[in-house]
Amino acid sequence: MPLSGLLAEGRIVLALQGQTKEAVLAELAAVAAGQLAGRTAAEILQVLEEREQLGTTGIGSGIAIPHGKLKGLGQLLAIFGRSQTGVPFQAQDGQPVHFFLLLLAPQESAEPYLRVLGSVTRFLRQAAIRTRLMRAKTAEEVLAVFTEAEAGRPAP
Repeated sequence: MPLSGLLAEGRIVLALQGQTKEAVLAELAAVAAGQLAGRTAAEILQVLEEREQLGTTGIGSGIAIPHGKLKGLGQLLAIFGRSQTGVPFQAQDGQPVHFFLLLLAPQESAEPYLRVLGSVTRFLRQAAIRTRLMRAKTAEEVLAVFTEAEAGRPAP
């Protein structure tokens, strides 16, 4: 499934408030919990923190892709968050992170989850895409950037 099909307006946060890795993860977990009936932010945060203990999900170029698997989850869930100021996230390049894409997958999921991770990494590494995402003023504009990137259309 394309990432644009996983995102919706309620799953896009244009002004993350957290100023630390822990605060941003908690903020994203709360948004995710609001999208999943019967799941708590604490439960989601625990999954994200356990994954971060294995190694940072800050991949460089101002991007982090916190992710994990939840038992009993029916399908992939994506949450996009943006920090205008950037957050120290122990990224591989040591730079602050501005773009966060939280991915949660069912415990038994492998291939669709890995495909989404791979495609997101590829197009978020494009400077033109990041510039458009930084300039986006609405969730609709963010969705358009992802949809156009997945369709292979060049960024204006």
